Amino acid sequence: MSDLQIGLLALGVLVVAAVVAYNAAQERRARRNAETAFRSGHADVLMAGPEQRREPTLDATRRRASQPQTALPDGRLDYVIELALKQPVPVAEVAERWSAFEHRFAGRALLAASPDLAAWRPLAGTGNCAAVRAALQLASRGGPVGEAELIEFRAAVDTLAAHIGGSVTAPEVKQAVEAARALDQVCADSDIQVVLHVVPQPGATFGADAPAATDDAFGVARRNDGGYVLSLDVPRTPDVRRNYDAMVLHARDLCAALDGVIVDDNARPLDERALAAIGAQLDAVRATLEARGIEPGGPAALRLFA
Repeated sequence: MSDLQIGLLALGVLVVAAVVAYNAAQERRARRNAETAFRSGHADVLMAGPEQRREPTLDATRRRASQPQTALPDGRLDYVIELALKQPVPVAEVAERWSAFEHRFAGRALLAASPDLAAWRPLAGTGNCAAVRAALQLASRGGPVGEAELIEFRAAVDTLAAHIGGSVTAPEVKQAVEAARALDQVCADSDIQVVLHVVPQPGATFGADAPAATDDAFGVARRNDGGYVLSLDVPRTPDVRRNYDAMVLHARDLCAALDGVIVDDNARPLDERALAAIGAQLDAVRATLEARGIEPGGPAALRLFA
C-alpha cells in the first residue's frame, strides 16, 4: 500500500471519528436540555440514585384535595387491617370511638364499613356495619411510613376492636415496612414536575395579549419579565403524554404569537429533540406507575402524590 493510500485511509478514519463524536455531543446536549426542564433543586430522579427525591410544587389554587372523599382502603397503598364484628355495630359508634385516634395519623388513615361483608363504603353516615377495614397509607410525597407508626396504628385499631367487639386480622408489620419502602421508591422515581418557560427573544418584550390555554391539566403563570411558565405535575395528571403534548403545543403557540422561545429553568433553549426526549421519559414514568396498578391522575395516584 502506497503512502498516499495510507494517508487517505487515515484521513477517512479521522472523518468518521469526527462525525461520531459530533453526533454523540448533539445527543448529550439534547439530553441535558431535557433533564433541566424538570423543576428540582436535585438531580433528575430518572437518572439519580434512590436517595434523591423530587418534591414538585404547584400553585395552591391548582392543588387537588389530598384525600379523595370517596377513598377506600387499598392494598396497593395501605396497611389494611380487617375487623370482624361479633354483631352489627352502629356506624356512628365506630366513628366516635375512632375519633380519639384520628388526629394522630394526620389524615393518612382511612376507615371503611360494610353492612353485609360485600359492599364497602367510607365510614360515615348512619346504619350498622358488620365489618370494618382500617388502613394507614404506606407512603406519600413525605416519605414512607415507619415501623413505630405502624405499630402505633395497629395498637389503635386493637383498642377500637376491643371497644366495638371485633377480632383483628392484620399483615405482619415487618412486611408492611418493606412494602412501604418499595412504594416510596416508586413514588420517588415517578414524582416529577415538567416546567417549560416561554421568554422573549433577546432584546424584546412581551405585550399583555397571549393565546389562552384550552386545557387545565397543566398550569400557566406569568413570569416577572412578562414571560410564561407552564408546569405539569406528572403523576397527578391523567393521560400524561397527551397533556404534555398539549402543554408543548401551547408553549409553541405562545412563541408564535409573541415571538418568544421555549427554555428550561437555566434559560437554555429547548429544541424539538429535547422536547421529544422529555416526552419519552414521561412514557417511562407512566409505565413505572402502571406496573404497580397506579394510573397517573387516578384516585390511587392522587392519594400517593398528595
